[in-house]
Amino acid sequence: MANNIEVKELLDAGVHFGHLTRRWDPNMAPYIYMERNGIHIINLYKTAAKIEESCEALKKIAASGRKILFVATKKQAKEIVAEKAAKANQPFITERWPGGMLTNFVTIRKAIKKMATIDRMKKDGTFMTLSKKERLQVDRLRAKLEKNLGSIVDMTRLPGALFIVDITREHIAVKEAQKLNIPIFAMVDTNSDPRQVDYIIPANDDASKSIDKVMTHVSDAIIEGLSERKTAKDTKDAEVKAAKEAKAEAPKVEEAAPAAEVTPATEETKAE
Repeated sequence: MANNIEVKELLDAGVHFGHLTRRWDPNMAPYIYMERNGIHIINLYKTAAKIEESCEALKKIAASGRKILFVATKKQAKEIVAEKAAKANQPFITERWPGGMLTNFVTIRKAIKKMATIDRMKKDGTFMTLSKKERLQVDRLRAKLEKNLGSIVDMTRLPGALFIVDITREHIAVKEAQKLNIPIFAMVDTNSDPRQVDYIIPANDDASKSIDKVMTHVSDAIIEGLSERKTAKDTKDAEVKAAKEAKAEAPKVEEAAPAAEVTPATEETKAE
């Protein structure tokens, strides 16, 4: 889990390998342990602490019911991020980032609704009334929308946070999130500026093993947050049900109360 992060595990996954020293960003200096053979080595103790901090924050966001949007379009991260995000039941973008994905979210939602419209056309038979050429065009449009937006179909409102792998590559997503004050969590390598991120995880964002290791901790934390949310909801439902049952029995008690009060009064009257 997120609170049991072993530095040795991170070491074995190659999380500590940074970029060439000549390509570094000076703002990453606090997270660099040393230089070896022209490559910066990341301080894994700081990485472990930052993973724990990020996981705790992500768990709270998940428990609140908000979605966390995962963004990773680089080849070595696509499948890993898609798998971990789907496991945690969260939306993700692993193809090209659609411009205005966040800042023009209404238009993106319209495109998603267009997918649903095409699906309805196929179900009610309207699709078959189109010409062969039109059906081909509609199918191509549906496939394109599915490829780019299929993974965010259930995201009906702006996400509560973004988790990004490689902020240099996903700079458009970073800018849009900053503009809307959406918290950014990210794996940040030694060639990127950590000041752009709210919750930084200093780590190798190029190696698949490194990405998989960090993503495992992150997805587990989100799943834990969702589990806590479900438990809290079940408890609340049980309390509401108990309150309704108690309220249903309340009139019987109220009817019996006046009878108990009348008896002493009658006896006192007789005594007088």
